[in-house]
Amino acid sequence: MQTVPETSVPENPLHRAIYLTGPTASGKSAVGVHLARILDAEIVALDSMTLYRGMDVGTAKPTAAERGGVPHHLIDVLDPWESASVAEYRDWAIDAVVDIESRGKKALFVGGTALYLKALLRGLFDGPGTVPEVRDRLEAEAETLGDPAMHARLADLDPATAARLHPNDRRRVVRALEVIETTGRPFSELQREHAQPAPESTRVFAIELPRPVLYDRINRRVVRMFEAGLVDEVRRLKTAPRPMSAVAEQGVGYRQVVAHLAGERDLDATIDLIQTRTRQFAKHQATWFRNLVEVRPFPMHPDEAPEATAHRLAGSIAD
Repeated sequence: MQTVPETSVPENPLHRAIYLTGPTASGKSAVGVHLARILDAEIVALDSMTLYRGMDVGTAKPTAAERGGVPHHLIDVLDPWESASVAEYRDWAIDAVVDIESRGKKALFVGGTALYLKALLRGLFDGPGTVPEVRDRLEAEAETLGDPAMHARLADLDPATAARLHPNDRRRVVRALEVIETTGRPFSELQREHAQPAPESTRVFAIELPRPVLYDRINRRVVRMFEAGLVDEVRRLKTAPRPMSAVAEQGVGYRQVVAHLAGERDLDATIDLIQTRTRQFAKHQATWFRNLVEVRPFPMHPDEAPEATAHRLAGSIAD
């Protein structure tokens, strides 16, 4: 009798890549360039803001010189009036990895957008398909009974999902109720099943610096951005023929400079505010990374040169 060979699920190309992340101003970009040279890799930007053309100063986008001849992907792929979903970014990232590997190179993701990192490692969950008749009926009930009543119904059926949704967020509340009705299971339960960590072999490293050192780096970087022309960059973007997208304009630094140009606060207060918001953002990033079991902390000495850090990292990757 002929034996039918077992079929195996093909390896996710994103799990073959190497990831270097960490909070803003931790030195990822410089370390990444040196690491790419050691590993014979090309870099894929793991950053939601460096996707935008013309947004260079406020995103700390590495210059051509700073890229050191290492090819960088997913930088300058959108105009400031455009936007992209996490799913679109993930699709682009897969294409980039396949393209890089076709040349016999390794793919090295470098950046600090935690939501992108999680999507690359674990995929995205959209839930089961929509059932129009169920969706329409629930929408009609929401119109009749009101949003608080629908949210209360969800709280009875799926407390975890209800707890993270605003009572007035009708679209998501209705979607969660639709999933329960069509599958018989809470949306939060389906999400937990889907959010499985990447394989243990996936190599994900997060640079860590002592907090006072990181905050000092952030403060000095913000000052350098203003010296490099951040206000002029934002003014040019705001006076362009097409306005910035809401996503682009809400980036840390850009939002505050827009307010400064509108006369809401003076320059010194704007600099102070951006430093504060950036420190808060770095703290938020660190929390995200700690909550992803795939991420391996990689302490970096404040005085260590990026090249030395890259060599230590390369040794950890080889182990």
